[in-house]
Amino acid sequence: MNYPKAHAGSRSSAFKTILIAGLVAGTIDILAAISVYVLIMKRITTTQLLQGIARGVFGKPAFEGGIKMALAGLGFHFIIAFSFTIFYFFIFPFIPFLKKQRIICGLLYGIFVWCVMNLAILPLLHIADIPTKWDSMARGAIILMLCIGLPISLIVSRYYIQKNRVLA
Repeated sequence: MNYPKAHAGSRSSAFKTILIAGLVAGTIDILAAISVYVLIMKRITTTQLLQGIARGVFGKPAFEGGIKMALAGLGFHFIIAFSFTIFYFFIFPFIPFLKKQRIICGLLYGIFVWCVMNLAILPLLHIADIPTKWDSMARGAIILMLCIGLPISLIVSRYYIQKNRVLA
């Protein structure tokens, strides 16, 4: 199907925005997780962190899979980051508050991501129980607020601001 150039460019620009937002958020988030849990707290290795992500699909054998499972975990991490990016991208035009308060909405979206992951996804996959320690909850939420919610919000909102300028 042939689209007019403006429409094709808009679709390409939307795809590019989602790609950039997902890559930026996913990269910053995984680097923050490695910095906090591997380098600062020294709880696990980078390989174990990534294998822990792969555990969501492969179960406990993910920890015996070496670098292959770590790479699979990294891939799943970015799939998750892109999923949250795509969701935000498509709800953005329908919620006026997202347009008015980009930073606050990004931080709130990070809390939403934390809630979805820690109160639904991880317990349902039997990866982790619902967190109960406040310091752990705060640490995880802050990482997701700054590394997932904020970059997604800023990048996606920039796309829609630029798109509206072009259309106006």
